[in-house]
Amino acid sequence: MFAFQNPHPNLIAALESGGYRVTAPRRAIANLLEQKQEGFSVEALSDELPSVGRATVYRTIKLFHAAGVVCKLATINGSHMYSLCRNDHHHHHTVCVECGAVEEFRVDAVERLIRQISEDIPGEIVSHHLELYVNCGACPETKGK
Repeated sequence: MFAFQNPHPNLIAALESGGYRVTAPRRAIANLLEQKQEGFSVEALSDELPSVGRATVYRTIKLFHAAGVVCKLATINGSHMYSLCRNDHHHHHTVCVECGAVEEFRVDAVERLIRQISEDIPGEIVSHHLELYVNCGACPETKGK
């Protein structure tokens, strides 16, 4: 596996660096996120924090995403989920379709392929995202497959 095992980013520092106030609701969101080991939806996060307004949760996740400490991922069904970025360099993700576990990886061959593709298409590639949807093997449903 090509996953990175870096610790969680400092979410409060990301808010402060962006010039945002660290309010009690934002601190509660950051504290909950620091406990997350898997991907999450904003809706589920909001459900876990009934004392924090849903709009505040959405806005705070948007701030964390803009700061680069939360990654936004497309799921196999087209909805979005998020995960904490554990790597401050460009990376890609695997997303388990059973349990939602998210792992970051970087493989030089993918980056070489993107550079090669850029030579064969008009225009300039300014960004790309790659999510690989997997059965992680840790889920009871997928063990032994």
